[in-house]
Amino acid sequence: MPTSDTLTIRLPTATKKQLDKLAARVNRTKSYLAGEAISTYIARELQIVSGIERGLADMKRRRVVPHAEAMARLRASAVAKVPKK
Repeated sequence: MPTSDTLTIRLPTATKKQLDKLAARVNRTKSYLAGEAISTYIARELQIVSGIERGLADMKRRRVVPHAEAMARLRASAVAKVPKK
């Protein structure tokens, strides 16, 4: 069973030239670099989407703090952690 699949994409010419240059400099294939870039992007975006979904769920359950209260808590916390001379 294959451990990877093939994907064909369109890139702006400038991006393709940059990919060619990078691949040559780091002695990796363009496919490898593109796959790494896509994997990293997807992982980061999924984390962002998950965070947004958690936030929306908290809002639906009314587990939120008004902005003014949150800022007051942060300020109080920052002041409490400032070392005294």
